[in-house]
Amino acid sequence: MRRSLSLAAYLAMTRRAPQDALGPVQARPEGELIWAHAVEPGHADALCQMAERLAAQRPGLHMLLTSRHADVLEMRKGTSIIRAKLPEDTVQNAEAFLDHWSPDICLWTGGDLQPAFITCAEQQNVPMYLVDAEERLMDKPSWRWFPDLPRAILDRFALILARNANTARFLRRIGVRDTEISVTGPFQEGALTLPYNESDRDELSRLLRGRLVWLAAMIQPQETDVVLQAHRITSRLAHRSLLVLVPDDPATGQTFKQKLDQDGWRSVVWSTGTMPEETTQVILADTYGEMGLWYRVAPITFMGSSLEAGQWGRDPNEPAAHGSAILYGPNVRRYLSGYSRFAEAGAARIVRDADTLAAAVQRLIPPDQSAAMAHAAWDVASQSAGVTDKILDLVQDTLDVMGAK
Repeated sequence: MRRSLSLAAYLAMTRRAPQDALGPVQARPEGELIWAHAVEPGHADALCQMAERLAAQRPGLHMLLTSRHADVLEMRKGTSIIRAKLPEDTVQNAEAFLDHWSPDICLWTGGDLQPAFITCAEQQNVPMYLVDAEERLMDKPSWRWFPDLPRAILDRFALILARNANTARFLRRIGVRDTEISVTGPFQEGALTLPYNESDRDELSRLLRGRLVWLAAMIQPQETDVVLQAHRITSRLAHRSLLVLVPDDPATGQTFKQKLDQDGWRSVVWSTGTMPEETTQVILADTYGEMGLWYRVAPITFMGSSLEAGQWGRDPNEPAAHGSAILYGPNVRRYLSGYSRFAEAGAARIVRDADTLAAAVQRLIPPDQSAAMAHAAWDVASQSAGVTDKILDLVQDTLDVMGAK
């Protein structure tokens, strides 16, 4: 390990800082514990998904998800996830944190390097990997007084997975060895295919052949007017179009049915076992656990819970994994990073009201248009699969080696 005067000076300075009053802390669970640090919400989403996959393969495994930003931690849940805000970067805080949690491995994502925590983890022989390293997240103005500090911190990682070639060049420029760098691409939440009833899919495909079918998924009651108005506008152009309407809470299906009847729509309720007829305009999909079917039936999906202020959106990876083009409203804070990457690739389009939703659906009526958008969505969703698998293998191998000692 190369000696760094800058790192020594930084650590000495933090030793003079007061230790945080951490208050009550959850007990460390038994079994293997991965410490995963997230800088941005997209990293947290990807880490939570990875934790669930690892826990399924290694019973008893938990992930301690930390961040310095509350918005990165909020809404991130999972049976194997423990959330904690990372204290200020001082030696005292780092030692107390590591003594309590005693992690088996550390995955640090993006950047936002915390020298005291990283150095103390290395001193306690915690294997550390920097994942999805980005140049923009690895420098701080306050470090100008510590010229070789970034290189010294990065030396503590066993391997650095760089997001792109530009980041790899930056790492080499500040002195990181080639053998410690691997360019992998972005680490992002991936697409998981959902189960479905094959006989229902085959029967619906037969009944709906030749018709425009679009899906409004995870719809809130206050979004119903916009969705139905968009469907009415679309039906003037495509007379046989059919809307699959999925309430965000299937238990509210009766409220949606009353609205459909009140507005004069010819609808069937899926929970009754009724199949659509030639004249059916809306399928009210009011059952649990069947989104895998509806994403496969509809080549166009509007992801609801996104039109009204205060809403958070729903996961865009779901329609992407099943070959459906993605439309969404402006309020998707919970999944903003995901929608942004789909939109940048031409795989998703934002809408704001009934007119823009109808226009977006109509634009996708030609099969080649919806297919091109769906293909782009699939490309984006599947790009992260290889990166995730590489990190999973890295974690599994490291834990296996440590367990064998």
